[in-house]
Amino acid sequence: MIHLLLVALFLIIFLILSIPVFLVEWLIGKKNPALRDISSLRIVQWAFKIILLLAGCRITVIGEENIPKDKAVLYIGNHRGFFDTVITYARCPLPTGYMAKKNLEKVPLLSVWMKLLHCLFLDREDIRQGLKTILKGIEYIRRNISVCVFPEGTRSTGDDQTDLLPFREGAFKISTKTDCPIVPFALTNTSAIFEDHLPFIKGTHVTLEYGKPFRPSELEKADRKAIGAYTRNIIIDMVKKNAAG
Repeated sequence: MIHLLLVALFLIIFLILSIPVFLVEWLIGKKNPALRDISSLRIVQWAFKIILLLAGCRITVIGEENIPKDKAVLYIGNHRGFFDTVITYARCPLPTGYMAKKNLEKVPLLSVWMKLLHCLFLDREDIRQGLKTILKGIEYIRRNISVCVFPEGTRSTGDDQTDLLPFREGAFKISTKTDCPIVPFALTNTSAIFEDHLPFIKGTHVTLEYGKPFRPSELEKADRKAIGAYTRNIIIDMVKKNAAG
């Protein structure tokens, strides 16, 4: 219970104190959008690190050297819990837009931060809007803003962490149309923080592993055609290894 109360209290205070920060970020963005992107990134990364500390999370990170530090990438990962975004965003070296559900765009204050951080709001029921979201992701890559997608489309559940849902291929167009590097990552045990015992938060050890980046143009034709399945297999192998360890 104490972890839940601490995290909730911090979130409320952070969002309230963010109101004047939004004005400062807007003013910075008027003169220097790149500086605004970095300042927003660092502020939210600081907040996420505090949340992880208050939640009692102990994180082992493997392969962080695989993340390019000077170019935009498409991050692709498995999705087990709410804390997946908190854990991974705290480690992004460059501004990164996460693909999120459309209804989050209506959440007061939180949605302002999400827009500052270039989040992509996806309406899965509207094919036309979905295409516009993918095109926006392509634009971000060309502006050197990374994109992160959980292509299962929702959180996977069950005791077997290697039982990932099928990956939706549409999001991979962000990379196939730009040939930007894809960085696969695997999260292990994140549902044990919150989802396994709602509504409580429990201190938990989780593992985050980044695989080696690859470009679509480097793949064999068959793998490029089924790039979602190809990436999913890489992530499953990492989850299997870390869950066993």
